[in-house]
Amino acid sequence: MRFKDKVCLVTGGASGIGKAICQRLAAEGGKVVVIDIQDSGQQAADEIVAQKGEAIFIKTDISQSREVQFAVQKTVAKWGKIDVLVNNAAIMTFKPITELSEDEWDKVMAVNMKSVFLFCKYSLPYINGGSIVNISSVHYHETTPNVIPYASSKGAMEAFTRGMSIEYPADKVRANCVAPGAVDTPMLWSNPNIKSGVEKVEGKIGKPEDIAAAVCFIASEEANYVNGASLHVDGGRLNIL
Repeated sequence: MRFKDKVCLVTGGASGIGKAICQRLAAEGGKVVVIDIQDSGQQAADEIVAQKGEAIFIKTDISQSREVQFAVQKTVAKWGKIDVLVNNAAIMTFKPITELSEDEWDKVMAVNMKSVFLFCKYSLPYINGGSIVNISSVHYHETTPNVIPYASSKGAMEAFTRGMSIEYPADKVRANCVAPGAVDTPMLWSNPNIKSGVEKVEGKIGKPEDIAAAVCFIASEEANYVNGASLHVDGGRLNIL
């Protein structure tokens, strides 16, 4: 029970990788806060409670400062602290830069990167000896056509995480990234590049539970000497891209 009595806040927790992370944290004793803009986040929290775990759902537009502050304050009002913050939520676009609107660019950056800044900014006063895990992507290192905003946001996330690891002492908070490859989620199979064959899914496809296992290791005391790092959990996909 690595997370017994630990308060764990997960963005994008209603489905896919985020939901798997919430379930794994709860199974290991964590008090889980499911953050999502989708109402299905309530079902994700209810499923944890049905398994005798502890969870609440806070519907949040993570690109909006006021809503992020509300989510953090509601978490602290409920459980008094934050021990683990997992910034998982993300969106993608699938257009060349010349066809991409400024609003589309801004939306990706707001959801994928600004939200990381906001949750870190407002959670840090309540973290003492905790862990932040940011869900990056192999697309930061090697990418494919028509996903520049997504790849750029993940590159910014990696740089942000390294900065966090320097700015704050490890006994206050550790900050790391987990960079998944191709994972069996709706986000993967709805990707137009996958459907058209522009991006080929070669090699092993991961399961959300594979990423959840890596996140829980990085967030736990077992990884107390891991800080400012990026762990590739991709089945070797980075070598293929």
